[in-house]
Amino acid sequence: MATRSSDHRSSLSGGGLEGGGGRRRATHSGGAPDRWDPPSSPSFSVSTSLASTAEQRQGKFGGFFRSMGGCFGVSEKASLAPESLSKNPSSAPFRSPYNGSYNTKGKLSGRNVFGNFSSDFQSCIFTMEEILRATSNFYPGLKIGQGGFGTVYKGTLDDGTLVAVKRAKRSLYNPHVNVEFQSEIKIMAQVEHLNLVRFYGYLEQGDERVVVVEYVPNGTLRRHLDGYQGKYLDMGARLDIAIDVAHAITYLHMYADHPIIHRDIKASNILLTETLRAKVADFGFARLGSGDSGVTHVSTQVKGTAGYLDPEYLRTYQLTEKSDVYSFGVLLVELISSRRPIEPKRELTARITAKWAMKKFTEGKSTEVLDPALPRNEATSVALERVLELAFICLGPERRDRPDMRRCAEVLWNIRKDFRDLLASSDSLGKSSGRK
Repeated sequence: MATRSSDHRSSLSGGGLEGGGGRRRATHSGGAPDRWDPPSSPSFSVSTSLASTAEQRQGKFGGFFRSMGGCFGVSEKASLAPESLSKNPSSAPFRSPYNGSYNTKGKLSGRNVFGNFSSDFQSCIFTMEEILRATSNFYPGLKIGQGGFGTVYKGTLDDGTLVAVKRAKRSLYNPHVNVEFQSEIKIMAQVEHLNLVRFYGYLEQGDERVVVVEYVPNGTLRRHLDGYQGKYLDMGARLDIAIDVAHAITYLHMYADHPIIHRDIKASNILLTETLRAKVADFGFARLGSGDSGVTHVSTQVKGTAGYLDPEYLRTYQLTEKSDVYSFGVLLVELISSRRPIEPKRELTARITAKWAMKKFTEGKSTEVLDPALPRNEATSVALERVLELAFICLGPERRDRPDMRRCAEVLWNIRKDFRDLLASSDSLGKSSGRK
């Protein structure tokens, strides 16, 4: 592998919007579109070799490995890290995913399954009778999930709409949980995007706390990677999923009325449709970011899932959109390796998957990270190397070194384009040689 230069990390982490990098207001008439135009720039080029000596490989990014070890109590000596990433990539502006005019409060001014309702937030409330009808009195056979928050049931609304009904454990009810519940429903009621699970309404009555959202039939990404559900995910499908998730998070960070930080981006919170479209779910830990240009972070108690937590957030209690970027970097490694973020049964050096993967990447052993179920061919190998490079910058120990999610989406678009082109080229060569 070739040496990575610091120019590359800065060119990606600088990301942002034209004219200095502020947030954009979304404008669209109707539902938010699901696909963004790909960048019109040349494809993202990655130089893939490291310097020949260990001294050249070490540098300021050694802190990345130390910070990850510190997060989970891994005490072995910090691994070798590259000084930087390769120079770069496409500088063409990323086009807005929206055309026309879009009011991000349109969800509340649109049509509810029970009729028209205004922007009054209270109009999203379900009655207990409606919830009981939808779930057949919380029939155990309709249970589709169980978590720390409570139980999720498959339900059917009066108009036939399939929904997921998340019912909180009664034992969890306390003022703190109620604050989280209120935060989740208020945030979900403000957003709508095809790659976000749609919010239908909620119930808050006595000690009952219920959230009603879109039913996504094909289970979680994590179950697919574990091989428990759905068909095998090839590299093309995994790149599609990564792009869908990047679009959803970019929308939350940059196009909603107010920046929203999800705080719990992970494979078990990514749901897949029957056509393998990804939808980000579970806003239980979501937090409004700072809408003021002069404010760099929100100070808050650390919440999230071990293995995905931003080490800087963990250390300083300062939450920013870049904390989601860090979690997305872990998700990228998870997507291409199929490993869980923490695998305690593995040897010590391989227990924290992202740290292990980045060490392999910097040593020029990226193929050891690839899910054994994926084919070894040129298209897959090139995509693997470039996804790992993107993951590396997303996992920077300091938020200033990480790209924004919009930049991640741009890079992934180009990785997928080149992957498809290489596949088409190899197929064409195969047919030509077959005719001979």
